[in-house]
Amino acid sequence: MNDSTASSAASAIPADRLTQAIGIVARMREEIRSAVIGQQAVVDQVLACCLAGGHVLIEGVPGLGKTLLVKALAKTFSGEFSRIQFTPDLMPADVMGHAVYDMKTQSFSVRKGPVFSHLLLADEINRAPAKTQSSLLEVMQERQVTIEGESHQLPPPFMVLATQNPLENEGTYPLPEAQLDRFLIKVRIDYPSVDEEEQMLRLVTRDRVGDGLDVNQVATLVKPDTIVALQQLVAKIRVDDAVSAYAVRLVRATRDWPGIAIGAGPRGCIALVRMARAMALTSGRDYVTPDDIKAAALPVLRHRIAVSPESELDGLSSDDLLLGLIEEIAAPRG
Repeated sequence: MNDSTASSAASAIPADRLTQAIGIVARMREEIRSAVIGQQAVVDQVLACCLAGGHVLIEGVPGLGKTLLVKALAKTFSGEFSRIQFTPDLMPADVMGHAVYDMKTQSFSVRKGPVFSHLLLADEINRAPAKTQSSLLEVMQERQVTIEGESHQLPPPFMVLATQNPLENEGTYPLPEAQLDRFLIKVRIDYPSVDEEEQMLRLVTRDRVGDGLDVNQVATLVKPDTIVALQQLVAKIRVDDAVSAYAVRLVRATRDWPGIAIGAGPRGCIALVRMARAMALTSGRDYVTPDDIKAAALPVLRHRIAVSPESELDGLSSDDLLLGLIEEIAAPRG
């Protein structure tokens, strides 16, 4: 990005508002990291997804801190937080709510489900069948719930943070493509490093009963209105035309890239820019760089493409193919 572009970008948001927003985001990040040992890139991606007003799918084997990460984020602001443990017998009404007939008044009243919150943790979402998974489609897309033909709006902000176990695990159901597309990003939590695991061991076993990490030390910093204001500020972050064109080239390249059977649709471009804007703010800038697009590409696109059977036989994952694509597609210079 050249100096003139950066200068015009810098005028998009008042300097005092930008400084204040950067400070709030930095404090939120530090509070989350105080509870989650390691996984710094994952923490940054989940926080950026929240700032972008999106939903996040977190994948990893049991015991890596997926639920802890979500609870730590929820603790940083004073909004309503709900958790649903997805199981094979969970019904859509258990998620959305249902109408109840009152014998005294001889009328129906709506009993709202746990989805009526600011942050919804859908824990182990792929342990429920497709019918229950799809009950979240409307609320994730339109921020509303329809019960007995009546629509109920959810107050902003609203974010679904779903965790899932890898599909190789017993008792899991694959998420439908339409459901996957509703998630702005998909992040993967891997095993901790040796130092991180030793730190975790010392923290959990020192003067504690049980084996859980808690979020009691995480400070509550902001109100729901503050999150909404941050999301509105992110939407104003400047994206140069050359950077937008680069995002389009990356997404379009997935549609005919060797080893990719199904490429990302136009929603992938939109998601890529939304996420890049939020990542720019977490980096202390009010303009998007090509590096922001690159950093957002994996979490935004990995669940929007399908790997060909030949690539699977060769042991290639969606991340492997996307990394090769990102390396080959030229980024703008300036």
